[in-house]
Amino acid sequence: MKVLIVLTSHDQLGNTGRKTGFWLEELAAPYYAFKDAGAEIVLASPKGGRPPLDPKSNEPDFQTDLTRRFEADAGAMAQLAATVPLHQVKQADFDTVFYPGGHGPLWDLAEDSNSIALIESFVAAGKPVALVCHAPGVLRHVRTPAGRPLVEGKQVTGFTNSEEAAVGLTDVVPFLVEDELKARGGVFSRGPDWSSYVVRDGLLITGQNPGSSAETAAALMARLQG
Repeated sequence: MKVLIVLTSHDQLGNTGRKTGFWLEELAAPYYAFKDAGAEIVLASPKGGRPPLDPKSNEPDFQTDLTRRFEADAGAMAQLAATVPLHQVKQADFDTVFYPGGHGPLWDLAEDSNSIALIESFVAAGKPVALVCHAPGVLRHVRTPAGRPLVEGKQVTGFTNSEEAAVGLTDVVPFLVEDELKARGGVFSRGPDWSSYVVRDGLLITGQNPGSSAETAAALMARLQG
């Protein structure tokens, strides 16, 4: 089994002067869900090389056993330092794709033509796609083979408006994940703020927030093994 994980290359939190990037738990938890199941993992990002880590995600309050394991894992850190440029990635080489969040994807991956085409090709090939937290926002321009929004009529979740308000970034982000999924015809549902909540609809698996990362990855593995 071969799994592609796509990370953001964007490191600026709007015009705040603060840094953003990918959220560490949202990479570490899925990474080991896949690795411990024997999967081969490839990391990619729009620009290639080392993607930016949201510094907040590595503060003590947000560290977990898996984030500490990741940072102590020389192999994982070597992969992270040398992600493959997204334009070089081919869907045919993988069984599935997973998108971690962090705020960064809202700026680059949501508008990235390579990412959009990649997700469309996975779906067209009948391969599952999983995204967590802010990453479901990268589906905003993704379409079905029939040309309709991919999320139209689909059960989906993602970082909620109330969670965005709680972190004080409602007016900073380029769009709100919950609003955007609804605007594209998604049937949005949610759990309580900050609790693990995952939705499965056919080939599409989405998780609500960082704490949903492990469950989202487990749902993807179950879909692949089922």
